[in-house]
This record gives sequence, structure tokens and C-alpha cells, in this order.
Amino acid sequence: MKIMIVLSELMMPMIFVYIIAYGYSKKTDVYDTFVIGAQTGAKIVFKIMPTLIGLMVAVGMLRESGALDIFTKLLSPLTNIIGIPKEAVPLTFMRLVSSSASTGILLDIFKNHGPDSYIGRFVSVMMSCTETVFYTMSIYFMSVGIKKTRYTLFGALLSNFAGIIASLWICNLLWT
Repeated sequence: MKIMIVLSELMMPMIFVYIIAYGYSKKTDVYDTFVIGAQTGAKIVFKIMPTLIGLMVAVGMLRESGALDIFTKLLSPLTNIIGIPKEAVPLTFMRLVSSSASTGILLDIFKNHGPDSYIGRFVSVMMSCTETVFYTMSIYFMSVGIKKTRYTLFGALLSNFAGIIASLWICNLLWT
């Protein structure tokens, strides 16, 4: 066990040393390359800033307006049939938009039900099996200038739904 702790503590320094050594072995000016990459990254951040602000405002409005509660009540007959706990429904939708907001909902679920409860385990597995689709698409597509997403949204939503169903199946298999 001690070896794993030592390895985990040394992992990041070893990666940095490896990158620098690899750059020098290829006769690359590592520092100048780093500075150019940092400048490019800063330009991308300024380019996507309006999208980030818009997403944050939308998430705040969605959480504070009570729309998630209304949506949960509307979907509760369907989620009851599927077997998704009603407390997890807001998390499934918030997860599509914001990782930090969904983490806040996750912590609320942990506080109310406990992390070792069935719902705590379900939402933990679900958070690992799903992605922040709208956030990821907006950031990545804005940063490279893609305007037509084609089938990306449908595929991402379908894979998120598959992740939710897989989480439900895994949790039912292991903990019921």
C-alpha cells in the first residue's frame, strides 16, 4: 500500500520531468513552446467566455426558478416505471449542463440520504457514467469554431441515457 501512496505522490512530478526530458531529447525549446501554448490557451478562454457566462446564468436560473422541481413532478410517473429514484431526476438533467451544479445536487443527496444509501450509490455511479453534454459541446465546438454539430447532440444524449440506464442496472445488480 505504501508503494501506491508514494507512486501517487510522485506521479505529477514524474510527468513534468518526462515532458521536459522528451522535449529536450527532440531538440525543442520547451519553455518557448510552453509560453506559446499558454498564449493560445488564454486566447481560447477569452473567445469562449460569453458561452461560459451564458451557461452559468442558465444553470443559476434553472436551479432557483423551481423548474427542476416541476420537471421532476412531471416525469415522476415515467421514472417510477423505470426505477430511477425521484431525488435523482434533477441531477440527471443538471448533469447535462453543469458539473459543479450537479455536484451540488449530489452533495445535497448525500446530506439527506447518505452516500452509502441506494440513492447515494446510484447517483455516484451515474455521475461517473454521464457527461456534461451541453457544457462540453459548447466549449469544444466554440474553441475550434464548429457551427454545425450534426449528430453530436443526439449521440451524446443517447450515450448519457445509456449511462443512466447502465447505472441503474449496475446498482440494482449490486445493491438490491
